[in-house]
Amino acid sequence: MPQDKIVVVGARENNLQNLTVEIPRDKLVVITGLSGSGKSSLAFDTIYAEGQRRYVESLSAYARQFLGQMDKPDVDHIDGLSPAVSIDQKSTSKNPRSTVGTVTEIYDYLRILFARIGTPHCPNDGTPIERQSIDQILDIVKGLPEGTKLQILAPLVQGRKGEYKSVLQEVNRAGFVRVRVDGVMYEVTDDIPMDRYKQHTIEVVVDRLVMKDGVERRAADSIEAALKMGKGLVNLNLQRPEDKEPADTLFSEHLSCPLCGFSMSELEPRLFSFNSPYGACPECTGLGTKTEFDPDLVCPDRRKPLRQGAILPFVYKSGEVKEWWPELLDAVGLVVGFDAHDPVEKIPDEGLKAVWNGLPEPVTVVLKHARGERKFQTQWDGVLASLRKKYDSTTSEWVKRDLEQYMSTKPCPVCAGQRLKPETLGVTIQGRSIADLTRLPVDEALAFFQPLAQTLDDRRRAIGERAIREIVERLRFLADVGLTYLTLDRSARTLAGGEAQRIRLATQIGSGLMGCLYVLDEPSIGLHQRDNRKLIDTLIRLRDLGNTVLVVEHDEETMLAADWLIDLGPGAGEHGGVIINQGPLEEFLKCGVGTARYLRGDDQIPIPRERRRPATKCPLPIP
Repeated sequence: MPQDKIVVVGARENNLQNLTVEIPRDKLVVITGLSGSGKSSLAFDTIYAEGQRRYVESLSAYARQFLGQMDKPDVDHIDGLSPAVSIDQKSTSKNPRSTVGTVTEIYDYLRILFARIGTPHCPNDGTPIERQSIDQILDIVKGLPEGTKLQILAPLVQGRKGEYKSVLQEVNRAGFVRVRVDGVMYEVTDDIPMDRYKQHTIEVVVDRLVMKDGVERRAADSIEAALKMGKGLVNLNLQRPEDKEPADTLFSEHLSCPLCGFSMSELEPRLFSFNSPYGACPECTGLGTKTEFDPDLVCPDRRKPLRQGAILPFVYKSGEVKEWWPELLDAVGLVVGFDAHDPVEKIPDEGLKAVWNGLPEPVTVVLKHARGERKFQTQWDGVLASLRKKYDSTTSEWVKRDLEQYMSTKPCPVCAGQRLKPETLGVTIQGRSIADLTRLPVDEALAFFQPLAQTLDDRRRAIGERAIREIVERLRFLADVGLTYLTLDRSARTLAGGEAQRIRLATQIGSGLMGCLYVLDEPSIGLHQRDNRKLIDTLIRLRDLGNTVLVVEHDEETMLAADWLIDLGPGAGEHGGVIINQGPLEEFLKCGVGTARYLRGDDQIPIPRERRRPATKCPLPIP
């Protein structure tokens, strides 16, 4: 016979006084009472802790070594436990890459949707990118100047983990001699080092030639063979006579700009991930921000002369300017046309640009000393680059901390905080990129996605309908818990405890699990009263899925919506830890002590007519 109750016998955790209680399963249960009366000790430190411990013990010894040993709570025994999930008021993630979209898994569905039905556009001119024919590729090759060194490579593996020994054997059997693995050339018969747990890129060298009259036919045959082997992709390694180094150009039979010739590989979900090197902005590596030296912090007082202490990192604590920086700034001023003795605020913008970012040509520095002067030339990279070089090269933590006071975090100058590569941001649905959609508040995103399936053509609707449905459901869950104002690109580190808790609550509803025990810690905290009913409806929905919902709560509306109430008290600390009342709402209200009197209205705490004034002077008027 299935257990219909969670039975706790002899709970003594923290201030619980040998407490025994029966909690009905598959119900919304609220534990209430004074602060410090033992609510969290019963819900989290006893029931949840034991459920989590039993789950961990059910795993293999190999898995347990990564989870650690969990102590058994101070309780005689607990029967009828389900797998327990804690949804408390802790930050969702400390990872700077975590966002509301990734935590709720909405972003995963967005990546799939854009990879399957998105329309790519050229990042250079905004032209829709189309599939490129072999004739177009050959026309580009024929237009190369004579003497151009050309290597035709067929991509076989792109950014995949494994050793790929069988792939290399197939290449050898096909008669090819050379391969390029992770940018390094090898003979196929060489012992090529490849770590099975790292990502590798393998390209077959189909042909190597120098462009001249009469090689067009050979180049055409080789490109055709490479396209066949690379499944529509060919990589041309070109070195024109004027080039110092060769450069790769990827061509595709699938996606190419008809105007500028820009090509991109097939759309994949990983191209839309800022946690993957294939989609992340190369400048900020997908963080969306860069921590760099800030001219406003490096030079906070612009009334000071440039060479006499205006640049703080160049000044000793005594006030003396370090080393030969004054003479170097004099040299920069001489080239650009300003006097380094002038205050910074009087130096023209062009001069300040040279001070901060450097000059293309070397400057002549004049050092005066007792015996005369010495001249030498040096490259001036700018104040910001000099500080960055010192920060990156030093091994002293003290020096790093000293320099960090002159740094600030700002949106990435390349992706403007959007985290992704330009070609990825050029893929749109209904004229909006994935970054545009993640910047919308939840309610506006919901208004965009709800009618989206009906606006697509039959083919795209058939492909994207299921992903759109999942996105809409998860957005609706966020709206149901009162989080319509959040954007999907909001960093998880900036969420308040109540917001993070309600996001996890919405995620759990989206998972559709049943038969679980959910333990929540005051989910109504920080929630506007108008959204309180939405939260309660969400808890009821979680219960109706077939779960037991155990809530520690003080909110009156939540208590009145509960199937079962437990009141702990009568006091706090050593005076608490005892159940003074429990039962379904109708029975609970019949009791003459504790919370029941307040719920019935017999007791109340009136709003004082006169506010107490603080002992110290308050800067704000008291209403």
